Formats: sequence, C-alpha cells, structure tokens
Amino acid sequence: MAARYLVDYVERELATFDEHPFCPVDAAVLTQACMIDGAGVVGAPSRMPAPLARAIARVASRHLGVTFESLVRAERFDDIFVGLVPEDLKRLLFALVASPRYRDLRISCLRDVFDEASHTQFAACAYSWVGPHVDRPFSFVAFRGTDARIAGWRENFDMVLAPRVNAQKIARAYLDEVAPLLPGELMVGGHSKGGNLALFAALSCTVGVRERIARVFCLDAPGFNPQTFTDAAYVPLAGRVWRCVPQDSVVGMLLDCPIESVTIESSAAGLDQHSVFSWMLEQRGTDAGDGAGWDFVYRDEPNDASLALHDVVAEWLDSMDAAERGRVVDALFDAIAASGARDARDILCGGQDVWRLVLEASRNLDADARSTLRQAVASLAAIAARRAGKDIAEAFFGGIAD
Repeated sequence: MAARYLVDYVERELATFDEHPFCPVDAAVLTQACMIDGAGVVGAPSRMPAPLARAIARVASRHLGVTFESLVRAERFDDIFVGLVPEDLKRLLFALVASPRYRDLRISCLRDVFDEASHTQFAACAYSWVGPHVDRPFSFVAFRGTDARIAGWRENFDMVLAPRVNAQKIARAYLDEVAPLLPGELMVGGHSKGGNLALFAALSCTVGVRERIARVFCLDAPGFNPQTFTDAAYVPLAGRVWRCVPQDSVVGMLLDCPIESVTIESSAAGLDQHSVFSWMLEQRGTDAGDGAGWDFVYRDEPNDASLALHDVVAEWLDSMDAAERGRVVDALFDAIAASGARDARDILCGGQDVWRLVLEASRNLDADARSTLRQAVASLAAIAARRAGKDIAEAFFGGIAD
C-alpha cells in the first residue's frame, strides 16, 4: 500500500466527528491549519458574557466564527500561508474546504501578536465542532508554531535564556480568556513552538480551565528551561498530554520535558522530518462506514542520533553561564542579520551547511562577537562528536568539529 500523509487523511476521511471521534491525526491537521493566517477574516475573542457566548454557539453555530471556505475567499489569499511549507498549507486548505469532516468547523478567537523589538511572535485560534445537530461538541485551541520571521526564531532561542518568554505569557492569558467562551469538550495543541505554548498554557492557566481540558497535543515541540516548571507542576495533567516526535527529531529533543513521547515514522530526512506533512499514516478498514480508522505509523523510539541530541545540547548549555548564553545568542542573530537573510527559510535551507554559512557571516561582526560565536559553535560540534560520534557531528555540523 502506498504511503499516506496528512492531506491524504483530510481528503479521504469522510466521517464526521460525531461518527469518528477526534484523534491525534485531527490534532495534527489543526495545528497545521493554524499556520494559515486568518487576520481580517477570523474574528477576535468575543466580549459577550461567556455563558451567553456558549449558549448561542450551541443553537446557532454560524455566530461562532467562520469556516475554512472564508479563508479561501481572503483578499490577501497569496499571503496567508505563513509557515515554512506554504505549498503544503495551500493544498491542506483546499482539502479542508472540501472535507465532510472539517468543512463545518467554526474558526474563532484569533489573536496575533508580533513585536520585533521584544522578539515576540504569538498566534492562536479556536476550532469548534458545534451546532444544534452535533452530538459531541468540542473546541480545539490551536497555538501557532514559529513562522518564517526571524524575530520569532529569536524568541525560540530566548527560551533557553529565561524561564518564560513573552509568547508563553500571552498563551496562558489567551487560554484563560477564550476557554470560557468555547463550547463542548476542550482540547489544546500545537506543533513545534506551538506545542510548547499549548503545554505551557495548560500547565499555568487557572485551575478551572485546566480541569476542563480533555487533551493536550504537543507535536515535535521543544521542552522548557529547567527553571520554568518543576516535575510536580505536570501532575495535574497526568494522562492528558499526548506528545510525539519523528524518528530523527531535532526540535522535540531540545530542552526539558518529563512527559514521554511516542515516535512517528517520517519519510523525510534530518531536520525536514519536523514537517508534519512528512509524517506517515496508515488506514485500518476500507471505508468510513465499516469502522475505518487512521493513525500515525509508529516506531519504538527515536533514532540514536536524536536521543543523543538532547544530551549534547544539555552539556553545551551547562558549559556556559547565563551571561555567556546571552552573548552567544546575541552573536548568532547578529550574524544572521549580517548574512542578509530575509527570513528563516534563507537560513534553514542551507541544510548541514547552515553553521558554515553563519560562521561566514560572522566575519562582519566585531572581534568579540565573532570570537564568541565561533568558540560556541566549535564547542557544540566537538561535544556532538564526542557524545554521538563523528558521523552524526558531520551530519549536523558539516565537519566543523574536525
């Protein structure tokens, strides 16, 4: 049987959510749909009293947001695909519009915050299955991952430096604000940084909102600064967090999270496995009427290189104090700016040569910044070679460790 992927699922799954309940594959779909920018189409969180908002949604769902079809009609259609894989998002949107499973979802509560000066990039919205003919209503709060703007990637690195960054604080406040407005069972989730924000919000929101959360979905998401949460902080969500990584995960191995993850088979290689569109699916049964079900193709655990990455990064970070880490991050992004990169795609498309490109750009920095960055990258590459082997270090750093 030919391999199946996320868009195949949206195109082929004909059952409604009442017929086949929400599953992890649905969470993956909506975390990617969240990368489609609904500004100017999807409304902000309602200001009406929460009980009234939920009651209206149950009996007249058209008053709770818009559908995916509205996004296709957006005046700035060519600019709404903000992720690193815009063509995959475009194909996904057209599949969602045609899908009996997704086309009637209501999209609401959009919040988008971006501030380059403070390195803040946040976006989230809600998807609701609701209406007078719906048997099992639910709402899924989706937190957007990092888009292509470099300021958002800088905020990701700031997570190493501080227990909390602006996007995490906004995520907590956002969940507390919108949860009372949303009907049905409540779930939250995100991919990459979005998964980090979803889990942060679920762990730190008010008790009443946390008790209402049925599931948290974290897809190849980085963990947290060691000072962000104690292990005890995860106890209230025990058994309700679904966490996954692809077999060669990079992003999902960064920083700390005590929640075990499942491993998903990807058809891509290296960092490209971070794209959910490369994750493989399998279908059980022949059609929606005889109990067909979809799920990811799982592996026992991530590859050895992926498992080693967490220890490599941990040792590297432990080798520096907070001030040194800050200087390294500042130097890194000064080098990226000096490189002329317009957005993150210009950097990430360099593959294993990305570190060489950064070091080339560092020639335009002052002597102290250049030395700081070169020493830090060489140290990271050397730790990788020692802990994971020269072959793996070569794959990630292109021979810098030599």
